Amino acid sequence: MMDEEEVRRPQLERPNLEIMGIEELEAYIGDLQGEIERAREMIGAKNAHKGAAEAFFKS
Repeated sequence: MMDEEEVRRPQLERPNLEIMGIEELEAYIGDLQGEIERAREMIGAKNAHKGAAEAFFKS
């Protein structure tokens, strides 16, 4: 049986970095950093929601 996270995790297409120029690589890094920040924000929002739910059900 597959793990639930394994099923949900999207498979990202990894570009061939060898053929990319310096400017393209820098832009790619910028895109990745943007995605990392977006993921961190979502983690924060989910943790806040989880904390609120836990507090609600404890009372």
